[in-house]
Amino acid sequence: MKLTRRSLIAGGLFSAMSPGQSKGLTRQVAEFIVSTTYADLPADVLELGKKSILDGIGLALSGSVAETGKLSREYVKSLELGRAEATVIGSSIKAPVRFAAFVNGVGIHADDYDDTQLAVAPDRVYGLLTHPTAPALPVALALTEAGARSGRDLVLAYHIGVEVQCKIAEAIAPRHYDEGFHSTGTCGTFGAAAVAAKLRGFNAEQTLRALSIAASQAAGLRENFGTMTKPFHAGHAAESGVVAADLAALGWTANDQILEAPRGFFHAAGGGYDPAAISGKLGNPWTFHSPGISIKPHPSGSLTHPGMTELLRLIRENKIRAQDVERVDVGANRNMPNALIHHRPKNALQAKFSMEFCMAAPLLYGKAGLNEFTDEVVNRPEVQSMIGRVHFGVHPEAEKAGYNKMTTILAIRLKDGRTISGRADFGKGSPANPMTYDEVAAKFLDCAAFARWPVVKAKAIVEMVRRLEATPDARALAALGAA
Repeated sequence: MKLTRRSLIAGGLFSAMSPGQSKGLTRQVAEFIVSTTYADLPADVLELGKKSILDGIGLALSGSVAETGKLSREYVKSLELGRAEATVIGSSIKAPVRFAAFVNGVGIHADDYDDTQLAVAPDRVYGLLTHPTAPALPVALALTEAGARSGRDLVLAYHIGVEVQCKIAEAIAPRHYDEGFHSTGTCGTFGAAAVAAKLRGFNAEQTLRALSIAASQAAGLRENFGTMTKPFHAGHAAESGVVAADLAALGWTANDQILEAPRGFFHAAGGGYDPAAISGKLGNPWTFHSPGISIKPHPSGSLTHPGMTELLRLIRENKIRAQDVERVDVGANRNMPNALIHHRPKNALQAKFSMEFCMAAPLLYGKAGLNEFTDEVVNRPEVQSMIGRVHFGVHPEAEKAGYNKMTTILAIRLKDGRTISGRADFGKGSPANPMTYDEVAAKFLDCAAFARWPVVKAKAIVEMVRRLEATPDARALAALGAA
């Protein structure tokens, strides 16, 4: 059954509240941003955050050699702005904070390899609420570099931005995502604004204005998945958060109930929201703690990862060879084909949203990393042939498991008549099967190598992020990401 605003409200899940009933929700968010201190961050949240920060910097490096990296740098250079405030990672360019945040946000999301928020509510699509680091981290990096702030300042602002972004994404009715909004671009704008407000020392009123200005910039449509505009959403969100704070600092006015108002963000963009998902829940618990955030082992849409994790296990344990495979059936819940829309991909961007390619690459090459997600590999005859043998659709067992999992059911039929089957609810890198810091560091070093980044600098970043809260000047970290 399609979940409409009316059915959600009737079921008691999402609110059509009057302003009086939900008065002050945006203010709650603003007061959380202003009042939260480093001492409020639990130890486990700090350590989980370091993994995502390291991951994000690595992805900005690998994203710097993507076509979107080249084009976004050309765009910023064409503006001839002059102010060299913050590093464009992977380059010798320094740009004004807003534009450094834009390029680095695009870079982090360029390969669709960045972390994802974990959703557990039964009406949600698991792992697809938002990519929290891509909009928040670029703002934290740029402003702490420009202001010569400490690593501790960077960590605190980053965590506040991620928390605000994730809780807003949890609260808005699922229609927001289901009917076409890309929540990394929309909810991510609030996270970026939260980072900027915290690092600029805003009071509650200034923060309210920044959030409200950010709401009017929140944008991103899923129809652009598989194109360069998907990572643009993340970069635009990062930049928009900075712009919102810039204007708020000048005294620009905006509505102080922009989340909950009848014509505000939740209702206009989602048709409703669940106040219980956000009111009193910011930092209680922190999203990094529960339900968690997933780090990707493959540069593709997160919905492909349980199937890829299980397929690689089956390949190892059964010594499956590509030439012996006659057919692969992949079953999932109905929301997964709605996101993985490219069944016969012709380029790397489409391949990231193609379950068929994400099965073909491991079968042929035993892996699916940055070097496999290229236009050249996607169009190889053996890849296109294997894609034709993969059949992806809805499976009743996966549908019954619910949308708060990414249940993927595999049946690999071999030419000798055997069928090898498997099932996975979660992929490697999820809170159920997490990566260690050292495993994330290995991914980081692979991303750095892909960008041909100096090994000495790359290893220094790994160690600096490991003790980031003890770094007195965030400019030291920025220097390691600059050519």
